[in-house]
Amino acid sequence: MLGIDTITVFFLASVLLGLAPGPDNIYVLTQSAINGHAAGLVVTLGLCTGLLVHTSVVALGVAALFHTSTIAFNLFKLIGAAYLLFLAWQAFKASGGAVDGRGVKRLQPLQLYRRGVLMNVTNPKVSLFFLAFLPQFTDPAIGSLALQTAQLGALFIVATLLVFGSISLLAGTLGDFLRRSPRAFSIMNRITGLVLGLLAIRLLIAER
Repeated sequence: MLGIDTITVFFLASVLLGLAPGPDNIYVLTQSAINGHAAGLVVTLGLCTGLLVHTSVVALGVAALFHTSTIAFNLFKLIGAAYLLFLAWQAFKASGGAVDGRGVKRLQPLQLYRRGVLMNVTNPKVSLFFLAFLPQFTDPAIGSLALQTAQLGALFIVATLLVFGSISLLAGTLGDFLRRSPRAFSIMNRITGLVLGLLAIRLLIAER
């Protein structure tokens, strides 16, 4: 069982990492601003579901495959980049839409959730990050490393829910303004598309 000191330090570190600008919280921010805080919360749930997958992968030791196999790493990298580019194209395509609720095809919660899951799962860098980060807080002397890793992953997910949930609620206040301003809505969608495109490029050029 993890000690309270380890839990406290790890949780604070996880919160700080969640606050650092990155592809996941940027996507939560833009979706919350465009579609309201509920959309951001659903995306957050999807991203955290993806973190469950990465936690399981690391706990089982499978993440080491990405660290040693160039083919496996590059394959997941290409899949993740392709998906981000697809989302970017959809964002640009939606830029000219109306925002009064009658001319816009709003994403359903299941679609937002699925996007969050796929964005997270298809990014091998998350597994590699977990592989490097989580073991630093484990101790073979106190029990199963797999169980400790699972506990740390759960703590990281809780921290992510708190941070990203707060981002969703704060950014969601922009939603009313964007829905009243077609020009602002269009600009926000274009920014979303640009950010997603840049994230795809960043993922493509990422090294292990």
